[in-house]
Amino acid sequence: MASTDIGIFLPTINGWIVSTAVPQQLSTYELNKQVVQTAEAYGIDFVLTPVKLRGLGGKSGIWDDGLEAFTAISALAAITSRIKLFASSAILALPPAVAARMAATIDSIAPGRFGINIVTGWLPTEYAQMGLWPGDEYFGYRYDYATEYVQVMKELWKDGVSNFKGKYFEMDDCKLSPRPKDDVKIVAAGQSGRGIEFASQNAEYNFIFGLGVNTPTAHGEVASRLVEAAAKAGRDVGLYVLFLIIADETDEAAQEKWKLYNEGVDTEALGFVKSQTSKDSNNADPKSTSATLSLPEGAITVNLGTLIGSYEKIAGMLDEAAEVPGTKGIMFVFVEWPNDVEVFGQKIQPLMESRRGRIHVEV
Repeated sequence: MASTDIGIFLPTINGWIVSTAVPQQLSTYELNKQVVQTAEAYGIDFVLTPVKLRGLGGKSGIWDDGLEAFTAISALAAITSRIKLFASSAILALPPAVAARMAATIDSIAPGRFGINIVTGWLPTEYAQMGLWPGDEYFGYRYDYATEYVQVMKELWKDGVSNFKGKYFEMDDCKLSPRPKDDVKIVAAGQSGRGIEFASQNAEYNFIFGLGVNTPTAHGEVASRLVEAAAKAGRDVGLYVLFLIIADETDEAAQEKWKLYNEGVDTEALGFVKSQTSKDSNNADPKSTSATLSLPEGAITVNLGTLIGSYEKIAGMLDEAAEVPGTKGIMFVFVEWPNDVEVFGQKIQPLMESRRGRIHVEV
């Protein structure tokens, strides 16, 4: 059985189920502090702060509430000692030299534990509200933009200076000091052909959403393409796959929760998502994130792969996911924070074959 890293997609933004039947929790620092300290206590390997700059509208209020990713991780770094921490950079809103300096700062708080998740952006309204959306043609060149972005950061981290001259960024004796003492790991988030290529050349990990309901190995096709691209690039790049976990004592009890959530589906918010993702229709690879998000079968979770069942069933499905070649980590979001993290640590993780020898419980 393959051993796998386990991570939490932190509730620095509110909710992943587009339903009025799910009580929304405010994305406070106190909530995230409880979650990350619980995660660390149960031996969970890493946490990642998502970044959303605008909600989806509708009655459910999904993503209306959100903390800033880097400042949240900085505060969490100071109260943890072992767990790895990734902050998402909305690259259209945060210049690479500033992101590089923020990374160096957080590295000084949590040496060797910090990394950056590159978010190219798929929701135009997030950036248009600030006058930062470059136009829908951006969908066609976003990974070229992201490549230059990462190159600038890596130059600054390595040399303390950058004179990078590219199509999208130009540095003029740009300085960084102090530099990070340890490597800052890069997480990408692409599944189109160009997105996979970007990850294979620039990142250590590529993060994607799981697919479907109770189909834990459905990410195998993306993982296979990533393994092939990484081999071609001569690099070691692994997949991080994200699932929503809905667990209970029995399969029936878990399915009742899922049924309730579906009955409260927020059609207004879903309509907004589809209107936004359709803007990528002229440029999108059919395997891209924006194309996937518009699929109706995953609508209630914005097409986030969902695992539903008893604690034993969830553990078994997670072991299946870990066995997919190229999978280096599995991330989770939950419905009830931080209680569901406690449930995972106590009742699901101990049943996972892929976590044997990896659990160091401190509670």
